[in-house]
Amino acid sequence: MLENDPLDESPAVDDTPGPRPKAEPIDSRFLYVDVAAMRAKQLRRGALVRLSDGDEQHDPHKPAPHKPERIAMEEVKRGLVQYEVLPPPKMVPTGI
Repeated sequence: MLENDPLDESPAVDDTPGPRPKAEPIDSRFLYVDVAAMRAKQLRRGALVRLSDGDEQHDPHKPAPHKPERIAMEEVKRGLVQYEVLPPPKMVPTGI
């Protein structure tokens, strides 16, 4: 191998993530609490925060939240958390 030969000749790949798709707004306050609680659990376990100053709903006059619960609530409010509502499980009759 010559001194001037490049080690890796593969083309450069842009690994920067694109914008996340927005979740549909949550109308039910109970669903909002459930989704925010699950997201707060993820944040407490080390997940990265999805809030940024470039968001369209960012209010520069409002201080940024610090607690995982508040961060999760703000992420859900801005539609940054994807969620899926699963159908209820089918009940299996018991032979009582």
